[in-house]
Amino acid sequence: MAKKILELKNVTFDYGNQRIIEKATFSIEKGDFLGVIGPNGAGKTTLVKLILGLLKPSSGNIRLFGKDLTEFKEWKKVAYIPQKATGFDQNFPATVYEVASMGRFANAGMMKGLSGKDDERIENALEMVGMEKLKNSRIGELSGGQQQRVFMAKALAGEPELLILDEPTVGVDAEAQHNFYSLLKRLNKEYDMALMLISHDVGVISENVNKLLCVNVNVTFHDVSKGLNEAELHCAYPEGLAFVPHHHDE
Repeated sequence: MAKKILELKNVTFDYGNQRIIEKATFSIEKGDFLGVIGPNGAGKTTLVKLILGLLKPSSGNIRLFGKDLTEFKEWKKVAYIPQKATGFDQNFPATVYEVASMGRFANAGMMKGLSGKDDERIENALEMVGMEKLKNSRIGELSGGQQQRVFMAKALAGEPELLILDEPTVGVDAEAQHNFYSLLKRLNKEYDMALMLISHDVGVISENVNKLLCVNVNVTFHDVSKGLNEAELHCAYPEGLAFVPHHHDE
């Protein structure tokens, strides 16, 4: 039986008198690749904030690794890459290695120095994302796609079991997007890492995920391990909306 990573049961969230999320029920198991789609303002980022404990649900229950979210303490098992991960001061005086090393603090503790084991994990993370040769470069000198990979290395250095990504390819070029999604696919397939990807890129979603969430206040869950159909891809969007198909390997 697959290991349960995340479980939501009838999770509802209201902001004042406005309903943002309506009775979300779904789960992620070890090795799952969950895609999350829906229009802007539909509640996708709110859903992530609920999972991360940054917001409290109005009703319902969230469990991480078998524990109620209110009791969960092992946050090193969860890594989050926000939409604006690369939106920082380009003059920030830190190297690629130093940024990636921040991902070990949850394991080592902020007041402790990094051990040889920590250094090994950081080096491995940089190698996984193809940034080991640039580890001494300043982060501000890199392209958007390279910066994105460094922040991925920071997340991976902590050895998470669940990686949550909120529109991670915003503002990077097509080649960098292709490379990044190839990396996600490798992490999922080779390392059995559970992924939750919020994206407007329906092509990426249709090619990679085995589970799908359609979010537009209401949250609809689909098991798409045997393939996606058009109705499932359209479920969160207004009727009559046209999609333009494309592939990242073209």
